[in-house]
Amino acid sequence: MKSLLCDNGYMGQPFAQGVRAILGEHVTVQIAKRNERHTFKLIPKRRVVERSVAWLEKNRRLWKNCERKLNTSLQFIHLAFLTILLKRL
Repeated sequence: MKSLLCDNGYMGQPFAQGVRAILGEHVTVQIAKRNERHTFKLIPKRRVVERSVAWLEKNRRLWKNCERKLNTSLQFIHLAFLTILLKRL
């Protein structure tokens, strides 16, 4: 069973059902929630999500939604993460 860690903006059953429809029924959606108060407290899982999004935004093609098809955007996300991994070798 795999888990998909998402930001707080992706809460709700429609999103979770869409993820399961695309990735399969064996995936669970976990939400990295914010603190209830506006005090600073480090949330490790939330940092992972925000760091990954920041890495993706460094790619010029991904900083705006300029693709017409979802599959094309998904392939560019895969290429962006592949580039990150190859640079670290």
